Amino acid sequence: MNERPKITQEMIQLYDEYTHLTLDRRGFMEKLSKVAGSTAAAAAIVPLLSANKASAAIVPEDDPRLAIERVSFPGADGVTMTGLLARPKEASGDLPAVLVIHENRGLNPHIEDVTRRLALEGFLALGADFLSTEGGTPENEDTAREMIGTLDQARTLTNAVAAVAYLKGHDLSNGRVGAVGFCWGGGLVNRLAAAAPDLSAAVAYYGMQAPAEEAAKIRAKLLLHYAGLDERINAGIPAYEEALKAAGVDYTVYVYDGANHAFNNDTSAARYDKEAADLAWSRTVTFLREALGTPT
Repeated sequence: MNERPKITQEMIQLYDEYTHLTLDRRGFMEKLSKVAGSTAAAAAIVPLLSANKASAAIVPEDDPRLAIERVSFPGADGVTMTGLLARPKEASGDLPAVLVIHENRGLNPHIEDVTRRLALEGFLALGADFLSTEGGTPENEDTAREMIGTLDQARTLTNAVAAVAYLKGHDLSNGRVGAVGFCWGGGLVNRLAAAAPDLSAAVAYYGMQAPAEEAAKIRAKLLLHYAGLDERINAGIPAYEEALKAAGVDYTVYVYDGANHAFNNDTSAARYDKEAADLAWSRTVTFLREALGTPT
């Protein structure tokens, strides 16, 4: 019986560097092979660091409790955005709405599942594909990361504002909209909070902070989740908190000790932290209900 390879913090940091900074797979594998002891050991470790699509569907795509559809809506400058829209099947309207913003791997099965999870909590949930303008999220995650890196930030932010407007005006919405983002999406949520006055609540999971000068524009309530071991992202917390306090923004910060970046992603065996993920999720759902209205 083969034993599971031991994953060290150095390996996790190498993977984070590769997926968020360099996008250099060959360089990553060379470094990982040295740390792991061999090329074969590195090859066995990679699947534990990366996402496993087979484990993405916690809520089935055909869950009978939900109404799920692929939708299109207007984005910036006449472009068409697409996404997955999910809601409780028996709901007739007046639902609090939530925009779900994906990581730098696009609208993949995991984020679609997160969208369905929010729908089960009673929300009108939209998992938007911010690679819609580039033909949509591809199957290959490395390709998706490269595509994310080429997106125009200003245009992407405007597309996010358009998604908020779409949810605000949806026939089944109560007109109050929140946003939840992970990693790249967490960073976008922080910037969206400053750019969308109609956004009532924003939840950023281990996302890059918005520029300090943008804090004064934020009207939404903020809930910020950070991983204790995520030095790269956490370096920006003090300046962001200082700016939020100075601007009088209603915000809450939680740092989950011992957790890694992407601790909520249950498709990544090495980085997923169930205790931190469950606690952060319960806090997120409670926060959204209080800010947007309790689903009926």
